[in-house]
Amino acid sequence: MPTSWSLHPQLKKDTIDIGDLPLSRILVIKDAHYPWLLLVPRRPETVEIIDLDEVEQAQLMTEISRVARALKDITKCDKLNIAALGNVVPQLHVHIIARRGSDVAWPRPVWGVAPPLEHDAEEVQHFISALRRKIWLG
Repeated sequence: MPTSWSLHPQLKKDTIDIGDLPLSRILVIKDAHYPWLLLVPRRPETVEIIDLDEVEQAQLMTEISRVARALKDITKCDKLNIAALGNVVPQLHVHIIARRGSDVAWPRPVWGVAPPLEHDAEEVQHFISALRRKIWLG
């Protein structure tokens, strides 16, 4: 009997849930240093992109593109960083991070550069609302 999908506890702790696309859950990382999103395919025991079948892989790329375009449009960022690393959390998840030349980590990767900065509650809700509108989540 197949296992049911659930979000990894570390991802649950580190994120704010935005909603679901056909394949993936969209999450915001709790770090106001960067507009930082995660896409997590809702498939149990999925570690690598190659663990998805070809149709799901194509769907994931479509969702990455859709969310990345929306993030770039909303933030007017200098660069998007898109990566599926999974060295700490094995559950497949794709980072989509809006980067600016002025951000605290530029031009280095964002991991471990500065302790997470708490989001202003009103600002993060405004960001989530704008993102939901751009990606047609309502």
